Amino acid sequence: GSVKAGKMPEGEKMRQCKQEEEQQQKEEEREGLIEFYSSYQELFQFFCSNTTIHGAIRLVCSKKNKMKTAFWSVLFFLTFGLMYWQFGILYREYFSYPVNLNLNLNSDRLTFPAVTLCTLNPYRYSAIRKQLDKLDEITHQTLLDLYDYNMSLPQRDWSTSSSQRRSSRSLLHHIQRHPLRRQKRDNLVNLPENSPSVDKNDWKIGFVLCNENNDCFHQAYSSGVDAVREWYSFHYINILAQVPDAKALDESDFENFIYACRFNEATCDKANYTHFHHPLYGNCYTFNDNSSSVWTSSMPGINNGLSLVVRTEQNDFIPLLSTVTGARVMVHDQNEPAFMDDGGFNVRPGIETSISMRKEMTERLGGSYSDCTEDGSDVPVQNLYSSRYTEQVCIRSCFQLNMVERCGCAYYFYPLPSRAEYCDYTKHKAWGYCYYKLLAEFKADVLGCFHKCRKPCKMTEYQLSAGYSRWPSAVSEDWVFYMLSQQNKYNITSKRNGVAKVNIFFKEWNYKTNGESPAFTVVTLLSQLGNQWSLWFGSSVLSVMELAELVLDFIAITFILGFRWFRSRQKLPAAVPPLNSQDNAAFQDEAPALCAPHRFTVEAVVTMLPSYNSLEPRGPSRDGEEGHE
Repeated sequence: GSVKAGKMPEGEKMRQCKQEEEQQQKEEEREGLIEFYSSYQELFQFFCSNTTIHGAIRLVCSKKNKMKTAFWSVLFFLTFGLMYWQFGILYREYFSYPVNLNLNLNSDRLTFPAVTLCTLNPYRYSAIRKQLDKLDEITHQTLLDLYDYNMSLPQRDWSTSSSQRRSSRSLLHHIQRHPLRRQKRDNLVNLPENSPSVDKNDWKIGFVLCNENNDCFHQAYSSGVDAVREWYSFHYINILAQVPDAKALDESDFENFIYACRFNEATCDKANYTHFHHPLYGNCYTFNDNSSSVWTSSMPGINNGLSLVVRTEQNDFIPLLSTVTGARVMVHDQNEPAFMDDGGFNVRPGIETSISMRKEMTERLGGSYSDCTEDGSDVPVQNLYSSRYTEQVCIRSCFQLNMVERCGCAYYFYPLPSRAEYCDYTKHKAWGYCYYKLLAEFKADVLGCFHKCRKPCKMTEYQLSAGYSRWPSAVSEDWVFYMLSQQNKYNITSKRNGVAKVNIFFKEWNYKTNGESPAFTVVTLLSQLGNQWSLWFGSSVLSVMELAELVLDFIAITFILGFRWFRSRQKLPAAVPPLNSQDNAAFQDEAPALCAPHRFTVEAVVTMLPSYNSLEPRGPSRDGEEGHE
């Protein structure tokens, strides 16, 4: 009787289960802080119905018409693709770091640049005079053998000491190791003493340089003048390198080269110039190179610049080394070396050369915008010059360092690195072969000097234009030359070709500044992205936030569903205890009478463990079935 009292009608049991589920669902909705969607379909339907992105609502409104749904879906995602394609173009342009060129014209008192003037007269210095005379004698015989040219030599005092005779024999030995040769177009051969005359178009002139392994480098020229000058210069450099003290070559003769010097109508003095020696251009004088007291030009014009009267006669010169007459001038910035080969030009004798300047400053953006350097400290090349960093300073330093590393000695034209010595074939017999091979690699950028040496971020240049006129004029040359002879002991036979005048001045007060500024900043990028977003979807920043919310909700739902699936897979076997065959049969008979047995089991797993009260129907049911049987 007690078992029958415990039984519950089937309809009432189902209503009770349904009420419990609804009550539990209401409690979950009331206590939840974050609303999650039950499916991906519900998520996308809510987004398309409520977003401010144009066109998204069409995906929901036209869901009953599959053709329209497909059309708007394709159109919507195609628009997304085009928009992000434009985004890619904008990002690529941004990360290419383009720049705008800003041009400014400024008016201010201008700092006058440094001016270097060279004599174009390689001097027969007393320390090497005897060796140069011997080199001239050997060259005279060489030209006589090759071209039947009897070069006239000035009368010299040929009386020499025993040490000088030994030096002359050593020079002769090394010159014979590197003689000038007549060269066939394809093959290099020695010219026999009784060689018949040949067609000049079929022959070149040159010399051969070999190393210890008898690997030879053929240096040939189509011009005999160039070949003789290069061959003579090669031996001349070896003679200079043998002088132990470079100060022995410092023989300044300022008064015999500069006859008059004026700046801003004031006379120059020795405090306004510095002197250095160039192997090919002779004595050089740099004006206004003192950084402590530089000249400033308050007004443009020829009367407010530098005016020089220079002597252009080649006195005691080396004709095989210098084939021009005049002077060489170069304008450059302070604390920068004067590379006369690169930026200089010649001043003609008997001519007044007026050089007008225009200053131009360039400021580049560094960092990601260009590979310029601020001061050269980040360039992997040691600066061998006692000046600030420039691109030419770096390139020459790079070549000299490679020269020391590969050839074991330094080239005489460039500064000497520490713990190195200049190349001299009395000590380094194969340095000529090594130098010309290295020079060929340098010009082909095999050494990487042009890649390593970067442009400075800030640099100053001077745009020059020159005008020429005869000086002195025909009507004034008599008294001009008379005054020069009285004051400067000017006693040149060919007076017209013995002097020249140089005027260097600013053309105008204005100077140009070329600057760079970023063409695509972060603000510009955001503005362009916003324009593209508005063009394709007509929305705003809040629409972007809605799209970001959609992505986050999608990730959250995926994580929650995945977590529930994984948890149910782990705990479902543990919730149902193992049953024997007898219990399992009884449970299957009783199952239809229970209230949603599969739902009951899942709820037990998720919420709480089953109590004894919840299992009470099992006992009476089994007793009733036994009594019935």
